[in-house]
Amino acid sequence: MGKESALDEVVAVGGLITDHHPLDFHTLGLAGCIDRLTGPLRQQGTAVRWETPHWGIEIPADCASLLYQSAREALSNAFKYSDAAELTVQLSAVDHGIRLVVSDDGTGFDCDLALSGKNHGYGLRLMSVAVHEAGGTVNVCSKPGQGTTVTVTLPLD
Repeated sequence: MGKESALDEVVAVGGLITDHHPLDFHTLGLAGCIDRLTGPLRQQGTAVRWETPHWGIEIPADCASLLYQSAREALSNAFKYSDAAELTVQLSAVDHGIRLVVSDDGTGFDCDLALSGKNHGYGLRLMSVAVHEAGGTVNVCSKPGQGTTVTVTLPLD
């Protein structure tokens, strides 16, 4: 598969990053699937850095899917709103779990306003509900002018 076709597989539609092909965690791994989502950010000039010190631990498919969906939400928000020059994605093992961190140096926002507003924050709220139902935690840290960090931690049984 050439570079052109790989970039065409992931697009931003109305600011939402979406993948045209089914997820293949077995072939690409979770990090590879998430990395594909960074294509639109890279195309708009955002430098993407990866940190994956998880040392190849096996991540169950349901957990991988939820982390992927969480990454898609965080990356879509960064694409639409952050105007970031740099973005870092971390995927690491933690005590009996796996942690995903998406952090950017963009414009940031007021967390309280976004998470309680009537017209904004639905994606983050839905992500939080899904992660909490799976026994995990979500932390969104942002301030205007200081970037945004979204941390999702899920237990591995």
